[in-house]
Amino acid sequence: MPGSAKRSITKRIIDANINRVKEGLRVCEEITRFILNNRLLTRELKEARHQIDAAARSLAARSELLQERLSSSDVGENIYANELKRDSLKDIFFANIQRVKESVRVLEEFSKLININSSLKFKKVRYKIYAIEKKASAKISALCAH
Repeated sequence: MPGSAKRSITKRIIDANINRVKEGLRVCEEITRFILNNRLLTRELKEARHQIDAAARSLAARSELLQERLSSSDVGENIYANELKRDSLKDIFFANIQRVKESVRVLEEFSKLININSSLKFKKVRYKIYAIEKKASAKISALCAH
């Protein structure tokens, strides 16, 4: 595969995962903000979103990533493995925080092909997400127990 094709595919993967991680963080942020009413967790999730943006900017311009987006022909568009079943607030939070962790890991790996410093930033955010998940889990479990 020629270098330009590999770089194009890499940018497409990065674009998809930036979107996925930010969407998942936003869902989790809405839960901590409006359901848990927890200012600290809400702030930490918002900061993580902004850290993802900062790390992504050092990989490629937003316009470059958008140029590689092929939403209309994405073979994964209509695959819904367990995405349609949510029974509780807890299910929604944990499905989305898992989505976030997986996407940040993908960003960490593929950014190594473009900018190792970005990879290190994504790794740092991933560990921050692990800590947020632990704190939020306790609060969500307590809320659901009532």
